[in-house]
Amino acid sequence: MTIAGEITMSSPHPRDAVIVQAIRTPLCRARKGGLAKIPPSALLSSVLRGVLLKEPHKLNDEAADRVDKFLIFPDSVQDICVGNVLSPPTAAVSFRMAALASGIPYTTSLSTTNRQCSSGLQAIANIAHAIQCGSINIGIGAGVESMSMNPMHKLYEDFPPEVDWDEIQNSANSKMAMDCLIPMGVTSENVSKQYHLDRRTLDEFAAGSHQKAAKAQLMGKFVSEIIPVGDITQDDGVRPTTTADKLAKLKPVFDKEKGSTTAGNSSQLTDGAAAVLLMSREEAMKRNLPILAVFRSYAVEGVPPKIMGVGPVYAIPSALKKASLSRDDIDVYEINEAFASQAYYSIQALKLDPAKVNPNGGAIALGHPLGCSGARMVVTLLNEMRRERKRRGVVSMCIGTGMGAAAVLE
Repeated sequence: MTIAGEITMSSPHPRDAVIVQAIRTPLCRARKGGLAKIPPSALLSSVLRGVLLKEPHKLNDEAADRVDKFLIFPDSVQDICVGNVLSPPTAAVSFRMAALASGIPYTTSLSTTNRQCSSGLQAIANIAHAIQCGSINIGIGAGVESMSMNPMHKLYEDFPPEVDWDEIQNSANSKMAMDCLIPMGVTSENVSKQYHLDRRTLDEFAAGSHQKAAKAQLMGKFVSEIIPVGDITQDDGVRPTTTADKLAKLKPVFDKEKGSTTAGNSSQLTDGAAAVLLMSREEAMKRNLPILAVFRSYAVEGVPPKIMGVGPVYAIPSALKKASLSRDDIDVYEINEAFASQAYYSIQALKLDPAKVNPNGGAIALGHPLGCSGARMVVTLLNEMRRERKRRGVVSMCIGTGMGAAAVLE
């Protein structure tokens, strides 16, 4: 069967979870960028409104009110799942308010999910799985984070882990349990040391991310995936003039004497939101909607917390196996660049073709708004696949406390 008039898909099924629209806000630097003063609920409201439109990247107030601009009407959406990491527990309330403010009726339910760096992807998976099992026909998976309003360093200060410390420290697995508290930058250094990654390699990888993102931005590749927020229309963390030599001048942050992880070869602290509209294949065909992709498989695998960055090395093969695919069957990989160390190691360990990985740059250049990233990566992947006529893609990331997640889209 031909989907969207372009690509022949394998084994179509009425209850396939298919994606018919995907959109994101610009990604802007935390505290210094264009979205710093916008609450996460407002960012979420923007993408929830936009993902229901035929051409969300051309959104304006007038277009949003015109009936003929809707891909589907808001009252068709049955459930929404929102990935988020840093907002306080009241986010469950503010995100419900955001959905209602976006024009989605009270009859549409909403939940939040937190699987740290994969929260946005987990939200999409939750909706996809609900469609596959027949619980719903139409839903939205989204992700949002304001690292300006909810700084990462305050997470444990405001909400320390609620555990019995004596029980944890005296347990048989106490060392690994306590490793869950290791700062993410230290886990990056652990990956570098364990797998013998040198500073120059990581700086070159980071510079490459900026160069690819700058080229994609110059060519207008991100335009179709971005919904403007006020007068903010593009990502502001990309540095076109970044080179490995310039990055080499930065001092290591987490191991000042022998470290390789710097602010320049780590992901940026960022604000942003993204949303993906999914429905059953049967529903999409009944509505005569273009199918961007099928959500083929999803996997989450655990790894030692102290080297959490290696998560994609285990999650990607697991997701491929579930989809009965091999590494070489995939045309594009979006692997989150939490740190150059873990992203570079994942590519090398899996023997991936570097040309297939993050062709338009990754989180080192674009930013890593924690709860948003998984959804943002799906948006970017789908646009790349459609533009370049690629058949299959993978989204994957490492996860704090020691996990990796991956999804296969076709």
